[in-house]
Amino acid sequence: MQTSHSNANLPAGSHILQNIVSNQHDVSYRHRQLIEDKVTIMQLPTEILAQIFLYCIPEDGDRTPAQHLDPMLLTTVCRRWREISMDMSSLWCKLRLEVGRGNWQHRTFCYDTYLQRSRGRQLSLTLECHNDDGKELRSLLQPYVNQISSLSCGLSSGASSCPVVAADFGGLEKLVMYTTRSDSALTIAHSVAHSIAQLPPSMRSLTLTDLWLDLKMLSDFNPLAWVNLTNLEIVVDALDCFPCLLRLCPNLSSLTVIGMFSSVIETSEELPHSKLQSLRISGDLLLDWTGSLGLFDIITLPNLRAIEARDVGPWPHEAFKGFLTRSQCPLESLIFGGGVVTTRQQLEEYRTIFPSLSLVTDPMRCSFYF
Repeated sequence: MQTSHSNANLPAGSHILQNIVSNQHDVSYRHRQLIEDKVTIMQLPTEILAQIFLYCIPEDGDRTPAQHLDPMLLTTVCRRWREISMDMSSLWCKLRLEVGRGNWQHRTFCYDTYLQRSRGRQLSLTLECHNDDGKELRSLLQPYVNQISSLSCGLSSGASSCPVVAADFGGLEKLVMYTTRSDSALTIAHSVAHSIAQLPPSMRSLTLTDLWLDLKMLSDFNPLAWVNLTNLEIVVDALDCFPCLLRLCPNLSSLTVIGMFSSVIETSEELPHSKLQSLRISGDLLLDWTGSLGLFDIITLPNLRAIEARDVGPWPHEAFKGFLTRSQCPLESLIFGGGVVTTRQQLEEYRTIFPSLSLVTDPMRCSFYF
């Protein structure tokens, strides 16, 4: 039978399919031609439908188990779409869970059904915690602890403690923790410190935002607690935490330190670190600050390739040159953001030392967080 060119004669699922494909810039010409020719749903090969289903879900987007959102929406169009989508475990490996809001019993059923469809694939979860009741959450996640490779945990106004312990997740590779609370920061920080006091051996990346850790918290950690980390982004209450971080993380290749840098590092001990390649620091110092960071007087980083600094006041030029001489590092990128005072002569000296250096001064890079 010849297919009509009227949209009114298309099956109901065709409109959904047409919208999905029309919004995907990377869909091949053949896929678009199929829609333009008004080929019915049943004529599309399963392989093409599966590819379109993948295109309709953002790779970096959190997925919520709601009937009007993908991938749940795909299961409601027709029996064939349901069978195909249910058989695609890759559609069900990212999930956003809200804890402490709404009907938790109903949510638990939806979350568990969603997670079961992942069929053993690695999971990426985002937890939005609105209260301190973590017992039911841990019970829900228990069957999947070795599948979860990426975990983001947000603590909002109703939560004063962290509901999960990082060491419980045997397959965890990346952990992000943050809070939207402006009060009780110290209480939350202590709870988070307890949660990350021992990381699983698989952990490589840790990001802590708006959670201010101090030297005492970090010093209480087991010396091998963070030994496998290669990427760390952390907020600290003083720069004297820096030496402790280097000792805790001997395998770091990337380090971002954000915090209050008005206190000088009080140690004469030299701190070599052979693995660090990227260092980003962002402080809260004023442009007319007359103190000294003390950082570049003690560290030696022979593999450092990139540095970015923001809001550290006058740049410690002489100390930095001494650091470069001592480290003999292959520096490739040097970025000075807002709140960093340098002179033209200083910049020319860096270009002389590293002729191929990518040197950027950009006052628009002024946000506290990178």
